[in-house]
Amino acid sequence: MDSPPYSFHKQNNMVYLKLCLILFMGCVPDTTNLCSNQFLATPTIIPYRLDPSHITSPFQTLSLDGYLSFDNNHHTAKDFGNIYHFQPSAVLYPKSVFDISCIIKLIFEMGSGSELTVAARGHGHSLQGQAQAHRGIVISMESLEGSPKMQVHIGKRPYVDVSGGELWINILHETLKHGLAPKSWTDYLHLTVGGTLSNAGISGQAFRHGPQINNVYQLEVVTGKGDIITCSEKKNADLFYAVLGGLGQFGIITKARISLQSAPKMVKWIRVLYSDFSLFSKDQELLISSANSFDYIEGFVIINRTGLLNSWRSSFNPKDPIQASQFSSDGKTLYCLEMAKYYNPDETDVMDQRTEILLSGLQYIPSTLFTSEVSFVNFLDRVHLSERKLREKGLWDVPHPWINLLIPKSKIHEFAEEVFGKILTDNINGPILMYPVNKTKWNNNTSLVTPDEDVFYLVAFLSSVVPSSTGTDGFDKILTLNRRILQYSATANLGIKQYLPHYRTQGEWRAHFGSRWKVFLQRKSSYDPLAILAPGQRIFKKAAPIL
Repeated sequence: MDSPPYSFHKQNNMVYLKLCLILFMGCVPDTTNLCSNQFLATPTIIPYRLDPSHITSPFQTLSLDGYLSFDNNHHTAKDFGNIYHFQPSAVLYPKSVFDISCIIKLIFEMGSGSELTVAARGHGHSLQGQAQAHRGIVISMESLEGSPKMQVHIGKRPYVDVSGGELWINILHETLKHGLAPKSWTDYLHLTVGGTLSNAGISGQAFRHGPQINNVYQLEVVTGKGDIITCSEKKNADLFYAVLGGLGQFGIITKARISLQSAPKMVKWIRVLYSDFSLFSKDQELLISSANSFDYIEGFVIINRTGLLNSWRSSFNPKDPIQASQFSSDGKTLYCLEMAKYYNPDETDVMDQRTEILLSGLQYIPSTLFTSEVSFVNFLDRVHLSERKLREKGLWDVPHPWINLLIPKSKIHEFAEEVFGKILTDNINGPILMYPVNKTKWNNNTSLVTPDEDVFYLVAFLSSVVPSSTGTDGFDKILTLNRRILQYSATANLGIKQYLPHYRTQGEWRAHFGSRWKVFLQRKSSYDPLAILAPGQRIFKKAAPIL
């Protein structure tokens, strides 16, 4: 933090003055198209300037449990995407939900004449500046972590009550003390609850349990009017569904009640390879439709990767070491099916039998079967190990121009033929995820938009830029590749939807939501009519009330 916590009523007049100045700033003309779906050629940094000609003190009477910081807030103008950098005028470090409500309510009462906006920032893992607020106020949600204290409730319907700023990794450790754990996860657990629930929260368990937004019983939300509202499927249901997958447009999630289930202690982790895309996708679809399948199913696309199986040996063991050593991945496009079966130590024999039965029905390359036995925690937190290695090499805080697509099952072969057969000629610097999910496990009342088929695929191109590189892992080359993939997806009329969407104009946003745009607009008008919240999504511009 930038300074020791202090209560607002104890601050001196200089602090009042600084806050008042930000309320009357003029608009700085945009120097670039902020909403462009064509990624910027270089990272964009937009500074802010205060206009001292207008001075007043409307916040003078406020008393906050946390505090506002006006200086050295550059870290909130940076996120994991590391492409957009929009400076806020102030950062709120709340210690209570009341702090968030007070700030938003006062801005709302100022009306459309103020251009001040508010963005909730969790662990800063956004990709396109979605949690930034140019010359506005960023709310550091992790300051709410542990307020109130995490509470696990045991019973026929177990759940945990957590702060919206709590990290999923902390929830995992706390619930495991009671032999319980959430049902659905993301691949990376060092994210906040409010952040993932504002999008969806998707991982290899989604085929069975749906995304994280389908495993929430209740929320506490601060709307764009500053109202603190508790909502669920039975109470204030419209707001409940609006906020889940709502991209932060309708309210800030300050508390969540997360569904739990019994937690295993161990995981059998399996990887196999395919050279035929049809067999790969057929087996994935078979597994997600089976009643007694694996507990986790994902997949990867690997293009022209040398020594692939050798790289697995640090964590996995080949079933047939001799055959595995003779397998060559050079110059090939391969598809990795990754599976996991949960179990407890006393269930090892039964688990092995069930696993063998499941594997016997698949058509993978026999010599590429690799397995590993790891703890449940180590499996779920597996990406964090890669993070530590990348940080040691200085390769974590680089631009990440990711694109995530949801593709209908009926179009996945057409997409794969074009993208993996023609557009991509070499492996990208990062994984290409690819796995199907069952839409029947997803609640259609939420704000999340998915393809209009019962089964669709998540395909994620998770590129990382190598600093100063002019090759295929350089910034410009990755952006060019992304443009080609996005242009093809838009023109081929495949019914593809973006996940973690990023669009250039409101017209594109309307096309993204399709028939659900009217409901999205109505909810915005109800819960954030002045478009105060989540300006970084660039869906609405704060102006006159949204009608």
